[in-house]
Amino acid sequence: MMSRIQLTVLRPPHRPTIRLALGFLALGALAACGSGRDPSTLTAPRNHLLGVDRGAEGGADELRGGVNAYLWRGAIDTLSFMPLASADAVGGVILTDWYQPSTSQNERFKIAAYVLDRRLRSDALRVSVFRQVLQDGQWEDTPVSATTTSDITTRILTRARQLRAENGERDN
Repeated sequence: MMSRIQLTVLRPPHRPTIRLALGFLALGALAACGSGRDPSTLTAPRNHLLGVDRGAEGGADELRGGVNAYLWRGAIDTLSFMPLASADAVGGVILTDWYQPSTSQNERFKIAAYVLDRRLRSDALRVSVFRQVLQDGQWEDTPVSATTTSDITTRILTRARQLRAENGERDN
């Protein structure tokens, strides 16, 4: 009699009961995923750099005014020696990845260029250059020379003017 009680106690739970319980848990988890979200309460994406609301489509709309095509192309052409990390023609933003000149293995550069206007003007372009130097096995941020940013800006503007001239347009 004793062995019969032990067998009854040691017998595993009924399998259909376990499957039913797991099924209810899965249904509860799935129901929780989609509930409680009202699309009208979600904030629309916002481009903080340009201060323009984009809408829920993720930026498929056109920016008011756009950017100057010659400045954009001039920046792309001028920075083409560096690997591009991101380029947004609608927003006018070009971000390069780190570039290490072949002549120097202990420094690297990164550039951010912003085309801010539809007009081909020097104030329609903003360029930021970042420099790091390898010290004790770590990359340390260091300032760039005073002329580096202005030289790159000048090259971009010169290339943009060349592109405009090649297209047959004159200075206004």
